[in-house]
Amino acid sequence: MAQNTLKIALAQLNSIVGDVAGNEEKARHARAEAARMGADLVMFSEQFLAGYPAEDLVLKPAFQDTCRAALERLARETTDGGPGMLVGLPWREKGELYNAYALLDNGAISVRFKVDLPNYGVFDEKRNFEAGPLPGPVNFRGIRLGIPVCEDIWTGDVVECLAETGAELLLVPNGSPYWRGKTEERFNIAAARVTESGLPLVYLNQVGGQDELVFDGASFVLNADCSLACQLPAFEETIALTAWEKGEDGWVCREASKMTVEEGERADYAACVLGLRDYVEKNRFPGVVLGLSGGIDSAICAAMAVDALGPDRVHCVMLPYRYTSPASLKDAEECAKALGVRYDVLPIADAVEGFEAVLQPLFQATERDITEENLQSRARGTILMALSNKFGAMVVTTGNKSEMSVGYATIYGDMNGGFNPIKDLYKMEVFSLSALRNRWKPKGALGPDGIVIPDNILAKAPTAELRENQKDQDSLPPYEELDEILRGLVEEELRVADIVARGHDPEVVKKVERLLYVAEYKRRQSAPGVKVTRRNFGRDRRYPVVNRFRDQGLAAHVEDKALERATGKPRVGSLDV
Repeated sequence: MAQNTLKIALAQLNSIVGDVAGNEEKARHARAEAARMGADLVMFSEQFLAGYPAEDLVLKPAFQDTCRAALERLARETTDGGPGMLVGLPWREKGELYNAYALLDNGAISVRFKVDLPNYGVFDEKRNFEAGPLPGPVNFRGIRLGIPVCEDIWTGDVVECLAETGAELLLVPNGSPYWRGKTEERFNIAAARVTESGLPLVYLNQVGGQDELVFDGASFVLNADCSLACQLPAFEETIALTAWEKGEDGWVCREASKMTVEEGERADYAACVLGLRDYVEKNRFPGVVLGLSGGIDSAICAAMAVDALGPDRVHCVMLPYRYTSPASLKDAEECAKALGVRYDVLPIADAVEGFEAVLQPLFQATERDITEENLQSRARGTILMALSNKFGAMVVTTGNKSEMSVGYATIYGDMNGGFNPIKDLYKMEVFSLSALRNRWKPKGALGPDGIVIPDNILAKAPTAELRENQKDQDSLPPYEELDEILRGLVEEELRVADIVARGHDPEVVKKVERLLYVAEYKRRQSAPGVKVTRRNFGRDRRYPVVNRFRDQGLAAHVEDKALERATGKPRVGSLDV
């Protein structure tokens, strides 16, 4: 006889790609905790045993065997009468590899396969898995559970099939990475499936950083009327119990916690901190080292590093040269003091002048130019990498998205490093998040409260200080303008004419477009960094390094507009048709 109550523990946890033994043990501990809570079933996220996304690692037969053996051990442990388990893993069946989700109960294993394999943006699942057949529900102690896996709810076919074949409840395991505005998008998708099917839905997401991706958790439950029955926190691990009751109209979640989820700028900052923390921790670095210049980018990276790892694991180094201003020296020292980190000053004059002396026989008949400026940056990069080699700390690189877009960074210099927490933040967003951090810090952050980025750093004009009185705007448009143009070119893929139509100077837009394309070779060699926007440099945007295309449509657009003004009609075939 089917039961009329059900307690499901939601294990919103941080698994590690490739650490099958560690993930297995984490699942085992979570099941024990769920048993103490009185749960009948404990649910884990997509591909939990393998870690997600494991990319081509899932294609290795030895890895597949290791995951399967771990699942079988966990299945045998369910003969103890405790909670059943829902666990994700790669699964080979009849020669094909699937993204699978397995129900373990009383020693038995029942498997369902993901149907809709995402193959856009950061996802490449069609490269690694075969699509499964449309599934029916799986029976758990007389209750028919529908298990659409992540992308399976982004279209309606899988949920429709489950509803038509008798599912009573939708349990959705996810590996859904964070980007700005994702929370609302998930709710809208889930609500659409609930409305169509008339079934309540559990949306369980993983949490943690994996290379450039950050998974924010923020799992939730919707009842059949689309009311929010449960909300788990973002950016932190938790195991939460949901209590269900079956009435005349089906299953209802009666008891569960509702937590506040950080959104907007706070979510962006928290994502950067978590991404940096997990990259360092999962790669087993003892800490980080970074150059602290007295500028805004290195200051916010230092703050994020301290929030992620604590001040004892962050080493900041000022590397001054003749163009470093007294104000920068003062600002960097104040920032380091506010954060409580180790701070050293290592002048680079001997290194720079040594390079110049070596090159003098070949450079003597030439004018000084950007080459000599870049020697300063490359000397700094070499020193930071030497500190990393000697003491084991990872170098944090500190270039923002505006600079990475237009190549305003020195390859093998300030681009040196293992990871970049602000790689997907435009310059004006860096300023905004720095001001935010001075009045707030995320839950679980290990840094101090209060002002950690001195006001003078926020107020002064950005400069690389590679020559006398240098300002970034000597080479670039004002960042307010540059960022808006770049969003049009990178996030929106707009025509040059479309961006000009928003009020920007045509020559400036064409210059930014050219810089964006010619800097591709630098970005290919840059450190990975946290994805925050819909379109980051990395998995999302894959442009060729060799690329002679430039948008030539602006002249035609101007001609079309002139003709339209003269005739009152758009020309057929114009850019606006």
